[in-house]
Amino acid sequence: MAKDDTIENRVYLFESLASSYISAASEMLSSDDEAVRARARRALAELAYVSCVVSDTGHLTAEQVRERVLGTPEPELLPPDVDPDDKGAKGKKRK
Repeated sequence: MAKDDTIENRVYLFESLASSYISAASEMLSSDDEAVRARARRALAELAYVSCVVSDTGHLTAEQVRERVLGTPEPELLPPDVDPDDKGAKGKKRK
């Protein structure tokens, strides 16, 4: 469970990021097009996620936080049979 100060940091960071986004994307958020509104809500959800990651990872380096935000698994967390440099390309297997 997150400490109270971490939760407070999440809220303040999200409030700041969301406020800026809402100012820039107010037309998208009030669009008549449901798909446009959905994209705008998705962006707000991503800002909430980033706020949580940044608030919860004060002990990590900037590079490690970037990897967490981008969803890049840390090599030591990967199963031993997974190559971290493999970008998921699936080609034909050679016999």
